[in-house]
Amino acid sequence: MTALPVIVSYGGYNAAGRSSFDQAYRRMVLESLDEKQRARTLAGLAALMSAAGPDWERTVVEGTLVRAIEPWVFDPQGAPCNARLDLEWLAPGRFRLRRRQLPEELPPEWTVTDCGDGTVEVTVAGGKATLYLPDRRPFPVKAAAQLPRGFDPGAHYPSRAQPRGLKLAVTGASDAVNALGIPWELICARLRPDEIGVYATSCLGQLQEEGWGGVLRARWLGERPTSKQVPLALTSMPADFVNAYVLGNVGHTEAVAGACASFLYNLHAAVRDIQAGRRRVAVVGSAEAPITLENLEGFMAMSALATEESMRRVDGGADPDPRRYSRPFCENGGFVMGESAQYLVLMDDALAVELGATIHGAVPGVFVDADGIKRSISSPGPGNFLTFAKAMALARAILGEEGLRHRSWIMAHGSSTPQNRVTESLIFDRLARVFDIRDWPVCAVKAYVGHSMASASGDQLVAAIGAMRHGLIPGIKTGTAIAPDVHAERLTIPLADLAVDPDQLAACFINAKGFGGNNATGLLLSPSLAEAMLARRHRPQWTAYLRRREAVEEARAAYEAEADRGRLHVIYRFGEGALDDETLEISREALRVPGFGQAVPLDLPNPYPDMA
Repeated sequence: MTALPVIVSYGGYNAAGRSSFDQAYRRMVLESLDEKQRARTLAGLAALMSAAGPDWERTVVEGTLVRAIEPWVFDPQGAPCNARLDLEWLAPGRFRLRRRQLPEELPPEWTVTDCGDGTVEVTVAGGKATLYLPDRRPFPVKAAAQLPRGFDPGAHYPSRAQPRGLKLAVTGASDAVNALGIPWELICARLRPDEIGVYATSCLGQLQEEGWGGVLRARWLGERPTSKQVPLALTSMPADFVNAYVLGNVGHTEAVAGACASFLYNLHAAVRDIQAGRRRVAVVGSAEAPITLENLEGFMAMSALATEESMRRVDGGADPDPRRYSRPFCENGGFVMGESAQYLVLMDDALAVELGATIHGAVPGVFVDADGIKRSISSPGPGNFLTFAKAMALARAILGEEGLRHRSWIMAHGSSTPQNRVTESLIFDRLARVFDIRDWPVCAVKAYVGHSMASASGDQLVAAIGAMRHGLIPGIKTGTAIAPDVHAERLTIPLADLAVDPDQLAACFINAKGFGGNNATGLLLSPSLAEAMLARRHRPQWTAYLRRREAVEEARAAYEAEADRGRLHVIYRFGEGALDDETLEISREALRVPGFGQAVPLDLPNPYPDMA
């Protein structure tokens, strides 16, 4: 029998909040929730943002959507800008300027003293002023999907000058592990080390000063890179940091980068290994913090981002609202960059039943295809037809023809570019005709959380789990009408939250299209369908499973209560319990690692007896 990869936990953070226990999803459908759920969601977000004051509700509502970013650019010298800024250097790390020229959000290392004459004196901790000054040119990009205002992932553990993307990785993976409700040590005690795998990446690497940003700027700033910046900048670090500091994993590790489809690429690798029996537990994820001015400049040069000018054209010259820039399948002018970390914990179905794990869904297949010969490396191609059609064929095999037609829906890539709305909708509409599907629901959560690059399909998947559980598909509320060039004859693309019988949301297609011809489509089965499938396969063990799950649910509820109060219990095991080589037990037949219940066998058979 082929093992079914089951989602037993998920967690992370994006512009809508915390992913575990559907907090971020609930933020997307806030107005459609009952009063109790709405209050609970807002209170949890307020705690995350440290905003629990008399005005906390307004702060939360405004702070968790795509919001305006300040048009500040990096200028390390200061002196050439004195004339236009009236800036006076008093000493290293101390300067005076007019109060009105201060940024709205001050860097945390600044101490500002009012001089009483319309100027302020700024003292920078450490004596080194990293100064952000207004450029002569207005910066065209006015929106980014940032983490909720006031939430600093690095403040919840000793992050020690790590890049923002890695802070997101540690906190996001910790959220998923804490929400599991099963001690990680108990899982290790049941398995061999190589039966556990971590599959995670970023797409762009770590772009902040602590990573590539500092390396690439160092020479022209008259400085030198540090010994940490290059290794911390690598795209594999969202896996490496989780191995080293969250899980203590000595088993399999893999970091597959596939542009905007990276999360699904890593999910594909994990599903493949669980189905083949090579892995019994897989932690899958991605972390991306791409909101830097240099990166925005690069994507802007490709005409990929929504700018003030492009949105004015879309809105007929009206002053556009940056919160509504991201409009998948509507009249749009480019995508909005976002930041996010999303992690899943998967088990094979037998282990999930054995441990009493909560079932949040299952992933029976993920399909990956390239585009072939292209005129432009960033343009779409035929590969996404292949991935989506194969995912639909698998859904039909599991659910039957009627199940595919009436119980499936789509979580689209929905990047919010004019090209994507046409090409992706064409795929959905054309395949709907082939499989005789009508009124096929389509959702695009980038309207809420922007485009987080590697983490984008992770944002989609965790939102899809929430929708399947609550029976509410988030609408594209940033738009007013579906664009006329969208192929939607067979589709339903709601502009408001769409209430659906959860039984009609049994299977969701998670779609991703990435620059370079990186296409992936994953088939996600709903929590209720996955649990029914496990109950059928493991009928003799099912009563015992339900009893074991009660304790797991109690542990999960305890973590949820803590997280909703802003106590995230981030796991960071820097140097804690590091293994000494001498503690390994090695024989000709097996290798045993302390902390794991089973040894790694070394008496392997020859896989090529006919050739040796």
